[in-house]
Amino acid sequence: MMAELTWTEYQDRLKRDNPVILLPVGALEQHGPHLPMGTDHMIPTAICRQVAERIPAIVAPAFNYGYKSQPKMGGGQHFCGTTSLDGNNLSLTLRDVLKEFARHGVRRVAVVDGHYENQMFLIEGIDLAMRELRYDGVRDMKIIRLEYWDFTSNETLAKVFPEGFPGYALEHAAVMETSISLHLHPHLVRWDKLPKDPPANFPPYDVYPTNTSWVPPSGVLSPAKSATAEKGKALFEEYVRTIAAALKKEFSSKTRAAKAKSRKVRA
Repeated sequence: MMAELTWTEYQDRLKRDNPVILLPVGALEQHGPHLPMGTDHMIPTAICRQVAERIPAIVAPAFNYGYKSQPKMGGGQHFCGTTSLDGNNLSLTLRDVLKEFARHGVRRVAVVDGHYENQMFLIEGIDLAMRELRYDGVRDMKIIRLEYWDFTSNETLAKVFPEGFPGYALEHAAVMETSISLHLHPHLVRWDKLPKDPPANFPPYDVYPTNTSWVPPSGVLSPAKSATAEKGKALFEEYVRTIAAALKKEFSSKTRAAKAKSRKVRA
């Protein structure tokens, strides 16, 4: 964990291991009356901690604030406690942090997102950082951005949702996040507060100002009553295993290419 290292320990790790810096990104957003508002940064942080035990990596402090909650995926900004950033601020903050990592000598970064609304603003922040680093002469920085739920296999989805998967959009504070939370920190899940609202039924368009009546009063977009710690364990372990494998593959490809080029030059 980067924040727990001294600056000299961090510097030594960079020089010795050339580690991947794992940057969890989430949000502070309502997750119904039964889950903590930090769910979107707590889950990717836990994934990153476990990934760092499988590959040479350091886990940077998470971005605890994310882009504005949207009704169709996070319930919306009308809930008390949801605390969000303008998209431009998120992009520029990520840009600055990535440039700082580069200044430290970091050349491999994985941005691990746990809040769907962040996606395009993270892409913008990465693009800005890469462009400015090229101007500064840094051309060997490699950054991977991912959303952890994209690593869910069809086989695992079938086990978690034997009656059919409702789709990621309606999974806000529902079976997946509740199950993973039951696995990671069951003491923070208020099972007795689990709402009984039916699934949200959104029209295929948006309205501004937001029509808050579209969103269940609890903020949960789909029932979570079938969530279990066992399902959460299956999901979490799959994410750790497959994300670690993906990062190992992507960040070792440059090394293999460099070795091949070196052998060709010697020949």
